[in-house]
This record gives sequence, structure tokens and C-alpha cells, in this order.
Amino acid sequence: MIMKKLFFLLSLLLVTAVMPVSAQDLRNSHNSYAGRIESDGTVRNSYNSYAGKIERDGTIRDSYSSYAGKIESDGTIRDKYNSYIGKVESDGTVRDKYNSYAGRIENDGSVRDSHNSYIGSARGVKKQWAAAFFFFHFFAR
Repeated sequence: MIMKKLFFLLSLLLVTAVMPVSAQDLRNSHNSYAGRIESDGTVRNSYNSYAGKIERDGTIRDSYSSYAGKIESDGTIRDKYNSYIGKVESDGTVRDKYNSYAGRIENDGSVRDSHNSYIGSARGVKKQWAAAFFFFHFFAR
């Protein structure tokens, strides 16, 4: 009996680990629809138009599919000229190009600016992807 339960739990963990993330809505400070990030990294703006894409390797594409920047594995964010423009730390802290505190993305998806004011929600979205949308403005809204 214990082995069956253990097998079930391990199977459940394995399935949830490889399941794709579903599309998630982005909300602004008034809880209005601000856009959407789909499971494949496609970004849609508040009009639900294609605004760009974040590829698996962190490459950011604009609405014309042109290279717009990159999110590196350590959270560093670079623009289309490969210039450092900021970083998302593992705890959700967002730093700007001067390494100043720009805001934070909480574990529940709440997005706060440098004054701790609520500026939106990105529940279920990778913190780096949310930062590309809310702080680094890669995507036209």
C-alpha cells in the first residue's frame, strides 16, 4: 500500500514537472486586462494583438519578430544592442541598468514598483518574463 502511494506521488510530481505552463493574463494596477503571455512565450497586448515573443532560450522578439533583447539564465536582461538594462534576481527583485532597485515580482505574481506600489499582476508567469513586460517595456501595450 505504501509503495502504491509513493508511486502515485512520484508519478504526479513527474507529470506536473513536465506539463507546459498555460497562458496567463497580465493585469494592470486597476486589475484591467493588460496583455497575455501564452505557454509558448507569445506575448499579446491589451488589444489581444501579437506584441512579440519570448523564446525558450530567452531571446525576446518584437511584434515584427525582430531581435529585441535577451533574458539570460542568471536573470540578466539585455537590449537589442546587447547592453545590460537590468536584472531579475532569484527572489523577484528587479534591478535597472544602474543596479538600482526598480521593483519586485512577488511569488503570488503581484508586481510592485520601486515605491512598493502595486502596478499589476502576472500570476503564473515566470518572473523574468513579467519583468520584460512590466519593467523593461519590450512589448507595446
